[in-house]
Amino acid sequence: MPSSISSSDQPCADVSAADSAAAATDVAAAERFERPGFVRQTASDRPGVAQPVPERDIPARPWRQISLVALLLFALLLTGWELYWRGYGAQPSYRNSNGQWAQQRRRIDTGEGGKTVLIGSSRVLFDVQLPVWEKLAGERPIQLALEGTSSVPMLEDLAADPNFTGRLLVGVAPDLFFSGFAYRGDVLPYYHKQSLTQRSGNWLSMHLLEPYFAFDDPDFALATVVKRQAWPSRAGMQQRTDVRKLRVSDADRNTHIWSKVETDPEYRALARSIWAQRFDGPPPPNMDTPTKLRAVIDTQIQRAAVAVAKLRARGVQVLFVRPPSAGRYLAFENQVFPRAQTWDVLLQRTGASGIHFQDYPELQGYDLPEWSHLAAADAQRFTAALYGIVEREYWRRAVKGVSAAQKLTASR
Repeated sequence: MPSSISSSDQPCADVSAADSAAAATDVAAAERFERPGFVRQTASDRPGVAQPVPERDIPARPWRQISLVALLLFALLLTGWELYWRGYGAQPSYRNSNGQWAQQRRRIDTGEGGKTVLIGSSRVLFDVQLPVWEKLAGERPIQLALEGTSSVPMLEDLAADPNFTGRLLVGVAPDLFFSGFAYRGDVLPYYHKQSLTQRSGNWLSMHLLEPYFAFDDPDFALATVVKRQAWPSRAGMQQRTDVRKLRVSDADRNTHIWSKVETDPEYRALARSIWAQRFDGPPPPNMDTPTKLRAVIDTQIQRAAVAVAKLRARGVQVLFVRPPSAGRYLAFENQVFPRAQTWDVLLQRTGASGIHFQDYPELQGYDLPEWSHLAAADAQRFTAALYGIVEREYWRRAVKGVSAAQKLTASR
């Protein structure tokens, strides 16, 4: 009987047999490839799956012991970093962050708008001691001064806030106030847009980190330390040293100068040399001619005048204060921002009162280690003297003037 399979069908049978043999070989190879702790799946192992996901078993390791060693190493390094900075003279202090500033600013809008508020730059921040003021006045002011920053934006912000009805002391550092420079210019946008997450982060930092760790300061951050090393620079590139740590702050932003600036001659010289960069360097492009400088000064005074008018219309007492400076810093201010063209014009155009340290013997003769901020002990004496002048010559007089005006109005 002839076979039903023709010779032309024979190759198909051979191919089918070959495919089966190959498949069996692949399975065997896959089985041989697998080993404990390593599983590899490919597209051939997952029929119908377009995008296979590789899988890998976690090898057995002594994870508990590894975690313990990692934790101990972290604690050792953290302790070493903390001890290093404590040996350098640092101590736990609050960071004076945007969140901390916003916390104090928020007090005005949550029922304390009738209090005395301090704005200005670092001289008001460092030199006016809140405990001394509180002891004399029976009330602790709200400290809103910011280092390296003109007080004009804060003046405008408070003028636009109807919740503020108290008294306002405005610090004037000539090179900042009349130039409009704002190193911390981002603080107001931060305050007005601060999220709940940012508030909680600030709370955690102020309660769990800042009161306990000396290294938790921007000046001691690892990236900052690395940046200020003596790296080689390109030819013609001007080297500038950033301002170093100068202050110690409390939770409510009461601040005084860091003791290292007072007691360490080398560190004090470093602080002075950083200020000298401003004295010896070229002026900013917008103030490199007398005409440009005059325009900048006029702009800042006009902004202040508009803000003061709004505040006074609301019954807020505004008092400008020019804190002490000395040495090369005072010489620089007198040369670039002379009193007759700045301070005197400011008082004239705003109609506000002002206290200039050069007009009062009790506001002179203090120790300013790096020419710009008072020594910690002198800051306490300065605060007492300043408050005496403020209360005796300005605010008490202003209150009597208001009472007299009220009586006159009632009699009519």
